[in-house]
Amino acid sequence: MRAQTLLQHLPAASFLLLGAFGLATIARVYNDTTAALVTASVLMFACCWASAAHLLGARPAFRFVLLAVGMGWFAEQMGTSHGWFFGHYTYTDVLGPRIGDVPIVIPLMWFALTYMGYVITNLIVWQAPVDGTTGLGHAAGLSFLAAMVVTAFDLGADPYFVYTLKAWIMAKTDGAWFGETVQGFVGWVFVAFAILFTFRLTTGPQAVRPATPFLPRHALVPLALYGAGMVFQMVMGAPVEIRTIAPFAMGIPLLCSLAGWQRWSKETTA
Repeated sequence: MRAQTLLQHLPAASFLLLGAFGLATIARVYNDTTAALVTASVLMFACCWASAAHLLGARPAFRFVLLAVGMGWFAEQMGTSHGWFFGHYTYTDVLGPRIGDVPIVIPLMWFALTYMGYVITNLIVWQAPVDGTTGLGHAAGLSFLAAMVVTAFDLGADPYFVYTLKAWIMAKTDGAWFGETVQGFVGWVFVAFAILFTFRLTTGPQAVRPATPFLPRHALVPLALYGAGMVFQMVMGAPVEIRTIAPFAMGIPLLCSLAGWQRWSKETTA
């Protein structure tokens, strides 16, 4: 009974969290302190978990969280300690408390971003927020596409976090992407792909159908979060060239997914 009551209130809770995230993001424009960064990151994570629990069901959503947080933390820990995936770097104290060498909010962000990529890709390909994949080839292709959507966010986020916030320090500071190394983006694609592909392999097509009726507006939560990231980069991106990259790198998949959402929402409300 309690679980059923919780699921009934989940859509409202998601939009309350989304509103709180919006306020935290606006606050960040004026005050990028550790508290503001951590608050915005935790709220983004909570929004995505609530959305996933409704769209995928509680168990698949929890599995997604465990995979993304666990694999994301491992990749970052290996990066900071051995230079795997992203190259050699060291986190500063800007992003708050750590587990090992990795700030807690970083694995949370791995879930939030891969979930956004998952929903956006499904809306583009299937015109639905859930996965219609039935084979390894399709799962690999969609996972790679979603990893590209995730990495599009990082094109603008990485230089901002490194050179404006100084959230981490790269051992190599003369990379080809505004001082960032290309290896870092290869690492983002690889780790995001690994998370998404593993989730698809461990969650069959039937398991990712919703346990409760769809609410079309609820699937907009990850799109709104991705869009908020795009707008933030357009306004606050540094160096300034990032501000013109974000609307194309992130705006194209976002608009395509909105078109898929529009078609899906009409079918589900007909």
